[in-house]
Amino acid sequence: IRYFTGIIKDENFRMNKQVENILQLSLFGKHEIELNPQNCHLNEIIQKATEHIQLQIDEKKGKLTCNLKALNDIVKIDEVHFLNVLFNLFDNAIKYSKENPILEILTLNKDNTIQVLITDHGIGMNQGTVKKIFKKFYRAETGNIHSVKGFGLGLSYVKLVIEKLHGTI
Repeated sequence: IRYFTGIIKDENFRMNKQVENILQLSLFGKHEIELNPQNCHLNEIIQKATEHIQLQIDEKKGKLTCNLKALNDIVKIDEVHFLNVLFNLFDNAIKYSKENPILEILTLNKDNTIQVLITDHGIGMNQGTVKKIFKKFYRAETGNIHSVKGFGLGLSYVKLVIEKLHGTI
């Protein structure tokens, strides 16, 4: 019970922050987010995020694989915003899977950087969609994709945060 209460508490805090950020982005049209970057162990943050989505994966009889190979995983990030980035990406991977979601997360060091690779086996995107996916309010128009709820803000938020942290996606 304490474990699940802790998850609920963390999720409430995260959702409150995310709602504030998305309202700021959508209502005011700003591309400014206040970040509070601090040195963090990226592998630990990813592990925390995966623990929170494991219930969703289990409910859909999916599989989550975490292979956190990066030995040098200290990064300067805003933990709350970066957790929201991960949750957005994980949530999309789950929502856009036909049945049993398969999600693979890998971290590795390459050329003095750290890379986070998130792979899913979802429905995929065509090249036209890939080019537009980070635009605010954009939602893919093909297939039965609109059966999935959303406003087309998640990936624009993801890109904005990643760029503010001097990363690429």
